[in-house]
Amino acid sequence: MTDSRTIELAKALIEKESVTPDDAQCQELMSGILKPLGFNIEMMQFEDVLNMWARKGTEKPHVCFAGHTDVVPTGPEENWTYPPFEPTIVDGMLYGRGSADMKGSVAAFLTATERFIAKHPDHKGSISYLITSDEEGPSINGTVKVVEALEARNEKIDMCIVGEPSSTTECGDVIKNGRRGSLGAVMTVKGIQGHVAYPHLAKNPIHMVSPALAEMSAEVWDHGNDFFPATSFQISNINGGTGATNVIPGEVEIVFNFRFSTELTQEILKERTHAIMDKYGFEYKIDWKLSGHPFLTDEGSLVDATVEAIKHVTNIDTELSTAGGTSDGRFIAPTGAQVVELGPINATIHQVNEHVSAKDLEILSEIYERTLENLLLD
Repeated sequence: MTDSRTIELAKALIEKESVTPDDAQCQELMSGILKPLGFNIEMMQFEDVLNMWARKGTEKPHVCFAGHTDVVPTGPEENWTYPPFEPTIVDGMLYGRGSADMKGSVAAFLTATERFIAKHPDHKGSISYLITSDEEGPSINGTVKVVEALEARNEKIDMCIVGEPSSTTECGDVIKNGRRGSLGAVMTVKGIQGHVAYPHLAKNPIHMVSPALAEMSAEVWDHGNDFFPATSFQISNINGGTGATNVIPGEVEIVFNFRFSTELTQEILKERTHAIMDKYGFEYKIDWKLSGHPFLTDEGSLVDATVEAIKHVTNIDTELSTAGGTSDGRFIAPTGAQVVELGPINATIHQVNEHVSAKDLEILSEIYERTLENLLLD
């Protein structure tokens, strides 16, 4: 049985060892497909990250496919049943690093676009691709930089489909129409180092900060809303001490994170954190890092078009969700674009033996094509 066009392209992309931030010629493969379709290709290099901006047309509505060609490291390859960069189909499942996150989606983007343009060469509006090799890394020279360049020349995306794996049990059963914000922090609490036998001569920063951390953990930050769960506070690392059992540490470092809803802002979270810490009278400093603001695309043209496409192709009544981590949608939504994330089942992303249903990639391509029809045909 020969592979379909979508599976052929997915395999060709998976074969390229594009561990972040290396694109490994994935975007070159994509541009070779898009250029004959009438796309203007613009490669944007920012330091060690290659990005591709490809656009066909200049009119509104402007629909963008956004995604990434980079993948996370494989880990020890001997732990994989099939080599991670040798795409293999077994029992209908396509194995390989990036098969689900998100080279399968990228292949489905391409074949959906090919078919749509072949059937509707005089479609209205514009189609574009915003592709980076920096999504799985620090995300500082990828989508965010391309968006900045587009904003500087007032080139606006109206609607954006991000190919992140959003589905849970069936392809298309969940689309993400928003994401929580992510605010990280590294807090250093100062004490006085000393001998454990003479605690009155020292100040143990771990003891001092513990009640404050307990209060932070018990705090109800908000109750969420119709689209977002309540804001969560989590401590991910605590580091202090010399390694010796008889030394009171001189400082302790606590790493924590807020995943927050549209009910709060980073400024409010910072103010409330400092208010709690200040009550306890110890010396501390906090270095904050905002990874992304929360965003929400309410029901409207893009959500409606995507939901209808899923229903048309699969007969599934899809669920709108804002759960999960961050995605590059956080850089695109603040420009005013409607943003949804739609991709295959996410059960094996970043895992050993990452895989995706080959049939699901075909379904995904059909959904993308139908969505384009809903948005760009009169």
